[in-house]
Order: sequence, then structure tokens, then C-alpha cells
Amino acid sequence: MRYYLVAGEASGDLHASNLMKAILQKDSNADFRFFGGDKMQTVGGTLVKHYKNLAYMGVWPVLTHLRTILTGAKICFDDIAEWKPDVVILVDYPGFNLSIAKQVKHKLNIPVYYYISPKLWAWKSYRIKNIKRDVDRLFSILPFEIEYFAKHNYAIDYVGNPCVDAVYEYKSIIDNQKSAAGSDSKVLALLAGSRKQEISRNLPVMLESIKGIEGIKPVLAAAPGISPDFYTEYIKNSNVEVVYGKTYDVLNGAYAAMVTSGTATLETALFKVPQIVCYKMPLGWIVSKLRPYFIKVKYISLVNLIANGELVPELVADGMNVNNIRKHLLPLLSDTVERKAQLDGYDRMSETLGGAGASVKAAEQIVDSLSK
Repeated sequence: MRYYLVAGEASGDLHASNLMKAILQKDSNADFRFFGGDKMQTVGGTLVKHYKNLAYMGVWPVLTHLRTILTGAKICFDDIAEWKPDVVILVDYPGFNLSIAKQVKHKLNIPVYYYISPKLWAWKSYRIKNIKRDVDRLFSILPFEIEYFAKHNYAIDYVGNPCVDAVYEYKSIIDNQKSAAGSDSKVLALLAGSRKQEISRNLPVMLESIKGIEGIKPVLAAAPGISPDFYTEYIKNSNVEVVYGKTYDVLNGAYAAMVTSGTATLETALFKVPQIVCYKMPLGWIVSKLRPYFIKVKYISLVNLIANGELVPELVADGMNVNNIRKHLLPLLSDTVERKAQLDGYDRMSETLGGAGASVKAAEQIVDSLSK
């Protein structure tokens, strides 16, 4: 069968590539064509356009590159129409992918599947009508989404979380041996975000908050696509070690972590590393006041959302400051009640997520449904 996949950023490229590998296990004759990245290209098939030419986030970057994005969407739709796949599989990246779903579903009458649901439960909940109208099947990687979509009379398939697969695969390769320290000090992992704006807001506060704390070795896991020169400005007067392209190595050797919200919070939990979630924002006090009107969930980290409670501290907007960070970080640097509570909570969270095999489960359901 012919599978057309659309992934618009690095994480989507990773998860789509694993899904493609799993599809090949079920359908050895699978033919892939895609908007995606290097990891998808490694699996095989035809790369039509690289996500780096489309991955703009934030209001201003999107507006200034709107023509590029719209042109990319037209190229994508026209290519799908010409190739005539058996199914279109959209991976995350909702702003772009939901527009593709609408056109494909109603102009081409090709089945549209969605892997990794848009986070409607957090913001832009109005998109549920687009999902119900344009998406034939949705494969979720977050267990609490089942209840959310059920309230909107839309059944989804929870297949597990691919982060579990990635961490499990990593640990099986390195055989659970700690790797990143090379020091008697306790490694404090710093994950300051994946985009320059995030890093420039979060990293200086993180570094200021750990000054004078003895017995720790701060290790910064650099984000892919960010040049070393960018980090130099922030770390030149500190003792921080920067590690490139080895985030899992850093987490595997870490004793505690400070993490900017995102998938990294879940990965940190799966590595059983106690953490605090840090997300600095401009005009933080205004953001804190307005947050209830725009964000529809109580928590911002996947760890707390899956746990359905405040398992890890969330320091957001004006709540992220040196005093608050030190207040929550210091108890995690020794054998304390706070540290044990997080570790015990991680075990419960892992049970909720389920075991490895998200890509395989999704692939099996996709191939089986198309074969009927």
C-alpha cells in the first residue's frame, strides 16, 4: 500500500520514522512518500519537502513566513493528489496538518489518519470540529485524551507513548549503565528548551539559581539545530558543561534536572530523574493573570497531566525566579521526602502510560484497517 506522511518538526520526524519502520513489519511492500526529515528519509521512500523549510512557531515567525507555509501546503496537497496514496497519515503539527486534512478529506476522498493528536485539551479546543469532520481515525499517545475526546463524542485509539519506546530502546542498548557524569559530583541536567527564544529566557535564570550550590555538576543538554556559539553567550562565566546530541546520555547520568516544559518533562520522568519544570515568559505577571482564560488545563507538564496531580513543581511565567527554583531544587539534591515522592509518582505514571510498543500498535491498527 501507499502511505503519505506529513511531519513538520524534529519530534514528528522521529515518531513518524518509527511508525514507518513498524508499518514495514506489517506491510513489507509499503511505499512511503512524505513531508518530513532525515530520520524518515533513512527508513526509505521519497522525501518531497524537508520540515526545516516549514517549521515556524510563534505568531511573528509564522506571519513573516506565511507565504512559505502556504506555498508548502499547496505543494503538499498537489503532491498527494497526484500520487493518490491509500492513506494520508498526519503527525502532530496541527496548524499545517489540519488544513491538509480538510483538503484531502473533501477534495480527494482519501482516508485521513492522525498520529499524535493536537493538544486540544490545552488550547484551541474549537479545533475539535475540524477533527470530527476531517479525520477518519486518530491515534493518541496520551491516556487522558480518551476521556477528553469521548466528551465530544469522538472515539480515538490510545496506542501508548513513543517516549516509552525511545527510552526503553536506549536503556536496552546501554544496559542501564550510568553514562554522563565522569565526576563524583551529582549531575544536574539542564534542559532549557528547543528554540532560541525559550533558551534565552530560561537558561540565564537557571544558571543564576544554581550559583553557590556545592556538590553538583551542571550539564546542559543542547537542543538540536542550535549552534554552539548561541550557548557561549550564556555559559561563558559558568562551570556548565554543554553536551550536544546526547540528551538521553545526560538524563541517564543525572541525579536531578531542571526542565523546560514539553516532551522533555516526560522523558526526564521515564529516566527516573527528579525534576522541576521551569518556563519563563515575558510579562510574566500578566501571563499568570490571563492564563486561566487561554489555557484550559491545570498543569503544563505532561508528567503532571498524566499523573493528574502536581507530581513535579511547575514554575511558570513570573513563578520562575531564583528563589522559587532554589526552594524546590535543593530538596531534590539529597535523599528527602520530596525526592522519594517524585520517584514513587513516576512509577505510578509509568503504569498509566503502559509499556513500550506505541509505534507497533499504531502500525498494526493502520494496516489492518486499510486491509479490510
